[in-house]
Amino acid sequence: MPLLYPVSCILSSVFCLLCLSGCPKPAEETPIWETVKIGDLAPYEGTRPAAPQTLKTVNLEVYVFEVPAVNINKLDKIRKTFYVRPLRLKSYPSFEADSFQVRFGQGERWKEMQDIVLAAGGQRAANVSLMLPDALPETIAVAGLDRPQSVFFTAPDGSRQAANIGPGVLGLRVQAETIAGAKGQCSVTAFPVFSPPTQRAVPQLNLRAKLREFPFTTAAFGLNMAPGDFVYLGPKEYSADQTALGGLFFSNPRGSLFFGKTEAAEFKPGVRVFLLLCTGMNY
Repeated sequence: MPLLYPVSCILSSVFCLLCLSGCPKPAEETPIWETVKIGDLAPYEGTRPAAPQTLKTVNLEVYVFEVPAVNINKLDKIRKTFYVRPLRLKSYPSFEADSFQVRFGQGERWKEMQDIVLAAGGQRAANVSLMLPDALPETIAVAGLDRPQSVFFTAPDGSRQAANIGPGVLGLRVQAETIAGAKGQCSVTAFPVFSPPTQRAVPQLNLRAKLREFPFTTAAFGLNMAPGDFVYLGPKEYSADQTALGGLFFSNPRGSLFFGKTEAAEFKPGVRVFLLLCTGMNY
C-alpha cells in the first residue's frame, strides 16, 4: 500500500530546496549613457518645427503737421490739384458734413504736397512709423479727452448723432491688408476712433476697455496703395467746436507756437493735417 504524505510536508520540502538553491541573479543593465549616441538625440524629422516665416507687413510713414488756422485757405490748393479717384469713402455725405477732406498723390508729387503744407505755415508736430501686420490695425493718438463728453457727428442718413465718450484718446486707426494676386499693392483703410485708457497688466480690464471703443466709421476712407503713394487728410474748414467730430479731430483752439519767417513767434489756433506715405511692403 503506497505511503501517503501530508501536503504540508511536501510544501515544506519544496521551500527548503528553493532556499538552498537561491533565486537567479538578474543581469546587470548597461547605463543608457553608454549606448546612446549623439545622433540618437537629434529631433525626429517628422516633429522638427517648421522654419519661421517672415511677417507680412505694410510700412507707412504718418506725418502730422499743424497749420495756423488763419492760413487754412492756403490748403485749398491740395483739394484742387490732387486726386479723388482712387479713394473710397464709407459715407460721402457724412465725410463732407463733418468737414473731412482727403486726397491722393503718387511719386514725385510727394514734395509738391509737402511744399503746399509748409507754404501755409505748417510745422511738423509728429512723425510715426508704422509696420502694419496683415489686417492688424494700429492707432495714432490725435487728441486727449480728460473727462466724459458728447461728440456729434453726421450719420449716413444726414441726421446729427452724438457719441458719449471720454476720458481717453481720440485717434486715427489705420489698417492694411494684402491683396490676393496683386503683388506690390495693399488695401489701406483709416478712420477716427475713441479708445478709453487701458491697463496693460490686467487683460480683463483691457478687454472691457476694448468694448468701450467707439469707431467713427462714417468718416472712414480706403484705397489701394503701392510704395510711393500718399494720402492727405485734413479739414475743409477750421472749427473751434470741440464737441463736433471734425473740430475735435483737426482743430487746436488752444493754439501752438508758430515760427514765422519774418514775424516773431506767437501762439495761434491751429489745424492738424495728416500725410500718410507708403514706404514699402514685406510679402
